[in-house]
Amino acid sequence: MSNTRNYIYYDHTTSLCIHCHKPISAKILFEDDKVFLAKTCKEHGFQKVLIADDIPYYKQIRNYNKASEYPREPHTSTEYGCPYDCGICPDHEQHSCLTLVEVTDRCNLTCPTCYTSSSPHHGTHRSLEEIEMMLDVVVKSEGEPDVVQISGGEPTIHPQFFQILNIAKSKPIKHLMLNTNGVRIAKDLAFVQKLQTYTPKFEVYLQFDSMNPQVLESLRGEDLRETRLKALQHLNQFNIPTTLVVTLQKGLNDSEIGEIIAFALQQKCVRGVTFQPTTVSGRLEHFDPAKDRMTLTEVRRKILEQCPVFKPNDLIPVPCNPDALVMGYALKYKDKVEPLTHLIDPEMLLNNSKNTIVYEQDKELHKHVLKVFSTGNSIEAIKHSFNQLLCCLPGVSAPSLKYENLFRIIIMNFMDAYDFDVRAIKKSCVHIVSKEGKIIPFETMNLFYRDEFETKLENIRKQIAQ
Repeated sequence: MSNTRNYIYYDHTTSLCIHCHKPISAKILFEDDKVFLAKTCKEHGFQKVLIADDIPYYKQIRNYNKASEYPREPHTSTEYGCPYDCGICPDHEQHSCLTLVEVTDRCNLTCPTCYTSSSPHHGTHRSLEEIEMMLDVVVKSEGEPDVVQISGGEPTIHPQFFQILNIAKSKPIKHLMLNTNGVRIAKDLAFVQKLQTYTPKFEVYLQFDSMNPQVLESLRGEDLRETRLKALQHLNQFNIPTTLVVTLQKGLNDSEIGEIIAFALQQKCVRGVTFQPTTVSGRLEHFDPAKDRMTLTEVRRKILEQCPVFKPNDLIPVPCNPDALVMGYALKYKDKVEPLTHLIDPEMLLNNSKNTIVYEQDKELHKHVLKVFSTGNSIEAIKHSFNQLLCCLPGVSAPSLKYENLFRIIIMNFMDAYDFDVRAIKKSCVHIVSKEGKIIPFETMNLFYRDEFETKLENIRKQIAQ
C-alpha cells in the first residue's frame, strides 16, 4: 500500500484563518500544476486556497528579493507578532514606497466593491490639521517620501481639496498622486485646468475597470462609461499624467485586459495601467471568494494571452515585494509599442548565484535596474535612469525618452485572509496613514485597523497574550 501524497510540499509560512483571522500555520503545496495554501484552524477546520496557477513563476519569485529598506525609525513596538502590531513595527521589512493619505471617508459613488465601504453619507471629511499631521507622519518616516497618494473615499469631493494639494506640495514629497473615480474630472473642466498647475511630479490614478456597462454596474453600481471617457478627454486636453486602475474580478472583466491596455496606449495622457485583483475587504457585494477571486499569476497570464506583444520576461516580480507586485515597461512611439523589460535580466542582477551575463558586476547598471523596478518611482522619476540603463546595455539603441514615451504595466495583488502570507506582508511597501497617525500596510489596514475591526483585533490580541 502506497502512502504517497498527490502533492509536493514546497514551503511553510504563517497565514490567517479565513473566518476568525487568527494566526495559523500554513503549508505551501504544488498540486495539479497549481500552488495552494493549506491551513487548519482549531475552531474552523481545514482550509485550502489557490494562490498561484503558475508553479515556475512562483518558484522564481524568491530570486527577485532585494535587501530590505527600512523607514527612518519604527513607529510601534513588536508585542503580539505580525500582523497585530502595525504602525510600522520593528518586525516590518520594507519602508513606504507608496503611501495613501485618506482625506475623507465619503464618496459620490456607492461601489459594491469598495474596500472602505465609502458612500455619500459614510464617515466624515478630515480637517486640514488632521491631513497635515498625516502628511508630516509620512515625511518623518521617509524623509523625502517617494510617492504619496491623496485618497479616500473620493478625495475630490473634499470641500478644501485644493488646499490639501497645496499642503502636500509644500512637503518634500517626490511625486504626488490623486486617487479618483473621475466623476468631478469628467464634469468640471475648470477643476481639471487647475489640476494641471500641480504638474510636474503630479499624476492622476484613475479608476477604469471596464468598457462594458453590465460590468460597471456590477463593480460600481452604475454605468460609468461616459464619465470615464469624458474624464480622459479632459485629462488628455491638459496632458495630465494618468494611470488607469483596473479592479479585476474573475469572469467579469478579466477578458477585457488586452482591450484596456490597447485603449490606454492610444491615450496621450496615460502612462500606464495598474491591475488590482479584488480582495476580500470592505463592502464587496455579490462576491464569492471561492470562484470570483483572481491570483496574481492568473492576471499575468491573461496579459500575456491578450497582449502578444508582451512576453513572459517582460512582466517580472518587483524586487521590493515580489510576492505581491509585477511590473513591465514599454516604449511607445508613433504607432509602435516596444517592451523594454526583457532587455535586462533582473534575476541575474539581484545577487542571484547564477552568472550568465557579463554585466552582473556592473554597479552602475545594477543601480539603474533597482531604480527602474521599484513601485516607489513615478514614470517621470525613473525617466533619467531608464535612459542611462539603456545606454549601459551593449547593442541597444532607443530614442531619447520623454515622459510621454514610457508605459508601465503593474499587477498589484493585495493579500487578504485567504492568501495571507506573513513573509509577503512583512515586505509590503504600499501603506496607509491612519487617522491616528500610524503607517499601516494596505492589506492589514483592511483586515484589522479600520474602526469597525477594533473589537476583533483586541480579542485576537488578548488570546495571543494568554
